[in-house]
Amino acid sequence: MNLFLRRYIGDKRFYHSVLTVAVPMIVQNTITNFVSLLDNIMVGQVGTEQMSGVAIVNQLLFVYNLCIFGGLAGAGIFTAQYFGQGDEEGVRHTFRYKLWLAALLTVLALVLLLCAGTPLIQLYLSGQSDGTDPALALSSGLSYLHVMLWGLVPFMLVQAYTSTLRECSETVLPMKAGIAAVMINLAGNWLLIYGNLGLPRLGVVGAGVATVISRWAEALIVLIWAHTHTHRCRWMKGMYRTLRVPGALVRRFLIKGSPLLLNEGLWSAGQAFLTQCYSVRGLSVIAAMNISSTINNLFTMMFFTIGSSISIVVGQLLGAGRMEEAKDTDRKMIVFAMLIAAGVALVVFLTAPLFPLLYNTTEQTRELAASFMRVAAIFMPQMAFLNATYFTLRSGGKTIITFLFDSVAVWVVSIPIAFVLSRYTGLHVVWINACVQMGDWAKCVLGYILVRRGVWVHNIVEG
Repeated sequence: MNLFLRRYIGDKRFYHSVLTVAVPMIVQNTITNFVSLLDNIMVGQVGTEQMSGVAIVNQLLFVYNLCIFGGLAGAGIFTAQYFGQGDEEGVRHTFRYKLWLAALLTVLALVLLLCAGTPLIQLYLSGQSDGTDPALALSSGLSYLHVMLWGLVPFMLVQAYTSTLRECSETVLPMKAGIAAVMINLAGNWLLIYGNLGLPRLGVVGAGVATVISRWAEALIVLIWAHTHTHRCRWMKGMYRTLRVPGALVRRFLIKGSPLLLNEGLWSAGQAFLTQCYSVRGLSVIAAMNISSTINNLFTMMFFTIGSSISIVVGQLLGAGRMEEAKDTDRKMIVFAMLIAAGVALVVFLTAPLFPLLYNTTEQTRELAASFMRVAAIFMPQMAFLNATYFTLRSGGKTIITFLFDSVAVWVVSIPIAFVLSRYTGLHVVWINACVQMGDWAKCVLGYILVRRGVWVHNIVEG
């Protein structure tokens, strides 16, 4: 028993070091997701169609967001290991590469969403009639989208800076900037959605304006701090003397990072396609899934953050050549994330019927939302394990494996299950959602084998 505990449970020093990295991100993400929940409730008070239109647009923007995350994460693997070695110039090169890649992805997203926004939204509005107004959902979604596009540039800049700060163990500033942004967003929503304090009542457009303002505020906070605290961010000195990145390093970043970018793009597109599969059962399903996912994000954030911290904590250990310590730390962090997930799952399952009552929507939508929440609760330990496994493989640069492990599985397993069951059977949409989750069981087995064999234990920046 003692051997088991030493192998899977850390001591106080271990959890202190892990939580030093994770807690600022947990605090930031908790506040962000809580405010997102309040935002969602505010929009939900306007009406089911408006909430659905906003949810569809956010699903499309989610693909862009994850493409940015995935693209920057490829270079971020190198950043964490360069920082572990004390190579400041290496960190500068990864940051410059991030800026170029993020700018390219942002331009592509702007062109696509401006030219094809209407048909993309309409893909989600062709399902069964359930008493809702698809035309109102479309017009609400388009109005919201055209405002939200003004926020892509500050989002891009914030992600490039904060990802690098976190990879270099500066996690507090991104937390503070994120908290400031969500508070501005919350206040802006209260003022602009409902027209409080004499301001115009803008509805979903007001929600978009508040989000854009908050993103520009967050960008200003992060950029000003980073450039005025070069004694703590030494790699920021001389950052813009040039934007050139050595060709040899670009090739290395692309080789390791392209699978991550492709993975996040395909995975997020897969999630959007899954939502489209569910949407054929009616617009109320989209509204219910929006409620469920917003509330679940608030609860799952803790164990997801522990999982994502693996790429930083373990990545730095790998970069410093401490391989056995990296393996031990990784094993204990995976168990830690799963234990937290089990506790969170119990709370969500028991309280699921209460949260949908906060929304101004139909009883059918509320019941669906509660059912989706309970399905998610049942599979939370599984989600925690898969998330931690993904970041374990990524920390050692095994990006081809993560691509096969993550997005290929969505398109080969999850999407066919959802597509066939939603269109060719009478199975209830909640059970379809559960079947999609069960499709990940094979991934759990594969992930366990890969992590246990240590295929990810690799220093990618030495030599």
